[in-house]
Amino acid sequence: MQRRHVSLALLASLSVALSACSKQESASPAAPAAAPIAPGQALDTLAREGKGFTVGALMSAHTVYVLFDPQCPHCAHLWQASIPLQGKVKFTWLPVALLNAKSLPQGAAIMTAANPAETMNTHERELLANSGGISASASIAPEVEATIKNNTALLDRLGATSVPFIVAKHQGSGQVVTQAGSMGTQALAQFLGMAQ
Repeated sequence: MQRRHVSLALLASLSVALSACSKQESASPAAPAAAPIAPGQALDTLAREGKGFTVGALMSAHTVYVLFDPQCPHCAHLWQASIPLQGKVKFTWLPVALLNAKSLPQGAAIMTAANPAETMNTHERELLANSGGISASASIAPEVEATIKNNTALLDRLGATSVPFIVAKHQGSGQVVTQAGSMGTQALAQFLGMAQ
């Protein structure tokens, strides 16, 4: 019986690991880390320091922050799962550059688009169709590049090693909740404490 519990726990941890994209280890030394962000401060810090684009119920008192890499298929699945909830909650998507050389230009293209939500829809659809996502110029305005690098640093300060990474306030308990990895619409609604 104990062996079965260990197997179930291992299977559960693998399923979470398989629903997120992790950064690749690089040969270059890491820059000195900024101060870590305490879990209880994550929401306020992202509201103050993170930059991205907002979709959904813009007047909602509930903001869900999602740090995502444009090259992450799990982020694409989370984007699709969030669409049915956008009428009830506000989502702010913060692009990071974690996975490969396309991450930064695609994040910049989405963030600076005239209609970021429409561009994100197109990008995620193309990414899930294995076409690599939207085409994006390697020429990025310095302030946009700095914004995405800052978002990536925030992800590190949150102690996250994979994307998507969600930070929100649970609507029932009022507690700040975080989650690494994708989930379906119903699981996302439950995670956020949304009344069904």
